[in-house]
Amino acid sequence: MVYVELHRPFFINGIFVPYNFYKLTLAYALDPYRAGQCRKAFLIDYTLVSNLRMNLSDPSTWKDKLSNFRQLGGIETSVLDNGAGRGTRIAWINTGAGLRFKVVLDRGMDILDAFHNEHSLSWISNAGHIAAQPFSNQGIDWLRTFGGGLLTTCGIASMGPPNSDETGSRGLHGNYSNTPAELISIKQPDIYSGDLSYEIVGIIRETTTFGPSLEVKRTISGRLGSAEINIKDEVFNRGNSPAPHMVLYHINCGWPLIDDGTRIVWKGEIQKRESDDSISDFNKKNRFTKCAAPLDEHSAFGEDVAFIDPSTDENDQVTCGYMNDNLELGLSISFSKKQMPWLINWQHWGKNEYVTALEPATNPPIGQAAARENGTLILLKPGESRTYEIKLEVLKGQTVNEFKI
Repeated sequence: MVYVELHRPFFINGIFVPYNFYKLTLAYALDPYRAGQCRKAFLIDYTLVSNLRMNLSDPSTWKDKLSNFRQLGGIETSVLDNGAGRGTRIAWINTGAGLRFKVVLDRGMDILDAFHNEHSLSWISNAGHIAAQPFSNQGIDWLRTFGGGLLTTCGIASMGPPNSDETGSRGLHGNYSNTPAELISIKQPDIYSGDLSYEIVGIIRETTTFGPSLEVKRTISGRLGSAEINIKDEVFNRGNSPAPHMVLYHINCGWPLIDDGTRIVWKGEIQKRESDDSISDFNKKNRFTKCAAPLDEHSAFGEDVAFIDPSTDENDQVTCGYMNDNLELGLSISFSKKQMPWLINWQHWGKNEYVTALEPATNPPIGQAAARENGTLILLKPGESRTYEIKLEVLKGQTVNEFKI
């Protein structure tokens, strides 16, 4: 067998591999297809390379070598000073594991930008950063303030299309994402005690005098060295009358994680809808399991949407996600079906508006009026609460290629 030695710096998933640490077979070096799969030709097991990663969970690797936890990561708050988002409070979170993301405190503590190493994970709309517009809950005004981002929360009293009935009128996807949070606490990692956990907590209120009064306590947490985001929402009825409640978590992903051929991984049954005949030929064939190239038919309001009754594991957990086998980059999403029995997949493959979202939800996005009419609307009693938890995890390497449900 003939070998070709590497005479330049080499990287695998962002990890530097020293000169001549690996050799490639000549066949792999000359074959374009196999060159793209070159990791499989390495003569030393890939797990050795994985062990080259900085292991923050072992304090002996960094003990007595740091002055400030910010060398590893943590939470940093700031205020935007320019453009349509001027004056908006944000919090950048660096996980110390390649994952860093921006929590927009003035937009319900939703998440806009998110990156893993050099790759963007989230889709950001043409609007981008927009300051909160608390009185935009009419018609489709929500679209004027929709910045996209890794997480946009829809609700918490109504989500879905604009709707009205004898109880009132409500706009597209509700008012939550246009409501600033009251920041309650920030817990930073403590390098001296070895506690590498962090969290940020805020309160978001959607209230009307003499009417429904809902309060969300949102906690976003994680641990340095782990490429995960844990989101916990506790929804309370603080009023003295029953409060309608619906919520959908719009997890918007874009290029390069999302690309032609990226796998959309989920398990369950797509529910029949009246509009199924209007879905694209691409999804008539692929059944919402694959990402398309940009489609002309998705210009303007073109879209494909699947309402999925998801399957669970033995612990009632739903797991789904996006897997880009070419980049060996994936995003896993997990949640409890008892908390959120629905999974929505929204696809909009418009040119320059190229996005898809997997969306855990309490209901399909049909609006409060329709949910009330079909008997599925949640009514929280005074003092009653609901809890929702979502875990987002970045996957790399062979784990992506092997991710199946």
